[in-house]
Amino acid sequence: MAFTQANGRSYTIYLPKAASTVFSVGDLVQPNGTGEIIRATSTSTVHLGVIQKAVAATDSDYTSTTLVPVTFPVDDTEFFVAVGTGSATEAIIGTFIDLTDADSVDVTASAVDAVLVTGVISATEVKVKLNSMASYKNAI
Repeated sequence: MAFTQANGRSYTIYLPKAASTVFSVGDLVQPNGTGEIIRATSTSTVHLGVIQKAVAATDSDYTSTTLVPVTFPVDDTEFFVAVGTGSATEAIIGTFIDLTDADSVDVTASAVDAVLVTGVISATEVKVKLNSMASYKNAI
């Protein structure tokens, strides 16, 4: 499962992807420091939004920095996301947790505090708000 918008407002902008990088629809993305986006990681601290286009190694533009659609959330936007590490319980609502990768969260870690848990759907799925967007306007 990837980051899927649950509710709230958002807007889509087109950003250049890093060349030779695979993406899945719903990957949380971050800036790479040279003007393109890459998949978020468990240690990334600036997240721009959620990519809305898959990029495969077999695509004709795979080795290019073509523009791809990225959904940017606003303050009230929440996302459903899979739990990649641990098991979600109601006790984590209102806490900040980390990512496992670009597609899931780690409910056992809070070193980076990438997302705020706003709801628990099941032991394997939570509802979150992105916490690390303060620097996005200067990131690319």
